[in-house]
Amino acid sequence: MTQYPVFQALRVSCACVLALILTGCASPRGGTVTQVSTFHALSSGDYDGRISCAELLSHGDTGLGTFDRLDGEMIVLSGTVYQARSDGGVRSVRGDVRVPFAEVAHFSPTVSVPVQWGCGYRSLEDQLNTLVPDQDCPCAIRVTGRFSHVRARSVPAQGKPYPPLTVAIKDPPVFDAADIPGTLVGFRAPLYARDMTVPGYHCHFISDNRRYGGHVLDFTLESGKAEVMPCERFLLLLERNSTAK
Repeated sequence: MTQYPVFQALRVSCACVLALILTGCASPRGGTVTQVSTFHALSSGDYDGRISCAELLSHGDTGLGTFDRLDGEMIVLSGTVYQARSDGGVRSVRGDVRVPFAEVAHFSPTVSVPVQWGCGYRSLEDQLNTLVPDQDCPCAIRVTGRFSHVRARSVPAQGKPYPPLTVAIKDPPVFDAADIPGTLVGFRAPLYARDMTVPGYHCHFISDNRRYGGHVLDFTLESGKAEVMPCERFLLLLERNSTAK
């Protein structure tokens, strides 16, 4: 079995910004995934915001994440940041709201395919894995269409001392929606990067009317299309800007 190095190059600036080039991707030259903090830090309970939403949008127009104190689920779509709250509501977010963890990309898909009727989470993964078979190749994903069912969760804000993520998400509010048009955004990451980012598929959803959204647990798609952007670069932001406390 071929052994892929995790990083081809590593640069550390005085601002503690890590620029990582992921290798092993057999797809044509792709885009960049920019991530705030690491999944290991988030899992350990580091929920304090690092950068502002305004700064986050300078790195991408599509993505997902969470907010200061783990307050809800983030959906970034067409350059706007939305918060799916634990009370079931969704709202757009000011630029000064802080972010402890997020992934974004300037989305420019190289693959676009229709998704078959009745497609669920597992069948979507199988279809996308067929389109980009190299599992060591990170991908940004967007699926648009009409969903016959979506089940999503949102985590309420946490108080200090922060619990680890496994405790915070143990029994979160879960919301179901039926016959709803919307967009699923997400990323596929290699298993070897599990301490740095969420391995495998990680997706959030927002409805077209911007009234429903969250971290996707399951769905059934009635009709739609899937768009994929293979990514060969990974930019990891670790600094805390002047708005963070």
